[in-house]
Amino acid sequence: MTFSKEWNSVYEKNLQRNNWPFSDLISYTIKYSKINKKKIRVLELGCGTGPNIPFFISNNSEYFGLDGSTSVINQLKKKYPKIKNNLVACDFTHEIPFRKTFDLVVDRSSLTHNSTFDIKNCLELIHQKLNSDGKFIGIDWFSTNHFEYKNGKKVNDPFTKNKFKTGQFKKIGNVHFSNKQHLEKLLNHFKIEILNEKIIKNKISSIEKNIALWNFVAKKK
Repeated sequence: MTFSKEWNSVYEKNLQRNNWPFSDLISYTIKYSKINKKKIRVLELGCGTGPNIPFFISNNSEYFGLDGSTSVINQLKKKYPKIKNNLVACDFTHEIPFRKTFDLVVDRSSLTHNSTFDIKNCLELIHQKLNSDGKFIGIDWFSTNHFEYKNGKKVNDPFTKNKFKTGQFKKIGNVHFSNKQHLEKLLNHFKIEILNEKIIKNKISSIEKNIALWNFVAKKK
C-alpha cells in the first residue's frame, strides 16, 4: 500500500535519489547520541533511498526504517536483504509498526512534509517508542524564515503550505514550516537540548532567496 502518492511518484521517476549520508545528521548523531559508546537501536523516519543506512550499519547499530513510499521500501529490501524485515512502508504519522523501543529516532526533513496535526500525532508515537533516555534528532526542518514560506497555499493551519507553483516544493504535497515558538510547542513532551537555525543567504542573485532550516536534539522527558 502506498501512503504518500506524491513521494512514491518522486521515487519511481528517480526525481530524488540521494546516495550519500547527510552530513548534519551524521555530526549530530555522533555528537549527541550514544552511537560511539554502545550498540544502539535506531529508527529513521522517511528513510527514502537509504543514504543514511550505511552510516548506521557501520556503527554496529540495529537499524529500522520507515517510509511512506512502497516503491522505495521495496528497493531498499533488495539492496539490504539482511535488514529487510526492519524496513516498512507505512504512514508513520499514525503508526510505528515495531514492537521494539528505540534509543534514537532520526528524521532528516521527512516529518516536515506533513500538517501540524499529523506531526503532533507522530511526535506522540515517537515519545512512546523511545527508551527512557532516548533522543529524537530532527535535521533540516523548514523554518518560517525560508523564502518559500511566503509561497504556496495555506492548508489547515498557518504553518502548512501546499500547491507550490515552482521550485523544490512543486508537486510534493504538504510542506510544514516552523518558528522557534511553534517548534517548542510541538516538542513540549521532550527536553530540547539543541535548537539551531541554519540560514543560507544567496549572495549572487539580486533576488533574496534565503534558505532557513532547523536542526534539533530532543530528549524524552
